[in-house]
Amino acid sequence: MLVLGIETSCDETSAAIVRDGTRILSNIVASQASLHDLYGGVVPELASRRHVETLVPVVREALRKGGVGPGDLDGIAVTNGPGLIGALLVGLSFAKAFAYVRGIPFVGVNHLEGHLAAIGLEREEMPYPHVALLVSGGHTSLYRVEAFGEYRELGRTRDDAAGEAFDKVAKMLGLGYPGGAAIEQLATQGNPDAIRFPRPHRRSGDLHFSFSGLKTAVANHLASLGDGPGEQTVRHVCAGFQAAVVDVLVDKTVRAARENEVRDVLVAGGVAANGAIRAALEHGLAGIGVRVTAPSIALCTDNAAMIAAAGTRRIARGERAPLSLNAYSRLPLGSNVGRA
Repeated sequence: MLVLGIETSCDETSAAIVRDGTRILSNIVASQASLHDLYGGVVPELASRRHVETLVPVVREALRKGGVGPGDLDGIAVTNGPGLIGALLVGLSFAKAFAYVRGIPFVGVNHLEGHLAAIGLEREEMPYPHVALLVSGGHTSLYRVEAFGEYRELGRTRDDAAGEAFDKVAKMLGLGYPGGAAIEQLATQGNPDAIRFPRPHRRSGDLHFSFSGLKTAVANHLASLGDGPGEQTVRHVCAGFQAAVVDVLVDKTVRAARENEVRDVLVAGGVAANGAIRAALEHGLAGIGVRVTAPSIALCTDNAAMIAAAGTRRIARGERAPLSLNAYSRLPLGSNVGRA
């Protein structure tokens, strides 16, 4: 089965061709980072307009690189939530028109399910049940995964997601957008103990997260410096901030694995590309005999191959989306909204 994946939930325009849900023939991603860098974050209206300009050329390149024509496709999978509503509608409208003209099925895919399905593009299916930590710019959540499509939320962020906190702290430090990679790199040159930032919600007794207070603590520390931080102080701030995020993520994930008595944890989402977070999770979970698996860095960030992987499984089991399928800025993982 050849499936075209479309991903336009935020600021990457992506199209991919995936065979049988496991083999990537092409995975084209057009980043908008330089467009939004001036503003220190994604501007929704600008993102939508850029998707309109970029999507058709990106799809053409995905078909060309994949060595297939439109007539070879067996279906289309498109992100229909959660995300920026205008951005989502660009990809969804294209997928509907393409599927209608070609007479092939299409399905809507939850962006979060796409992140969890990305691992299947590189290895055999994860053992079930397992715990999944989904950590990205818009989401930080823990799930118990019973099977594909069967998810139970264990905990989620009460305010900022971890990736959002990374980007906001990077903006405070003048590191540009997106800020996660810059903070990770500078943190290697700083002392994580030089500035001790709080670990919000760490000892709350539940599996929820909170990163807004940590972000505020960084802002207050920077404000207390008067003339602003020097280069070494910036490195220490990055190291201290990242260490606080790592400690919270590890503690909550270890607790989730213990309480759910699983032997495997999947880590997915854009922030899962952070090497310090990966290493700390592996070390912390190894202590209780739990394996950690994560996609390669290229498949952690938003891409259409993961959407095609999830969509292929839904098409294969007979799911179809109506042409009335809508986009949703919020869409709980496991929701069947818009499916026939």
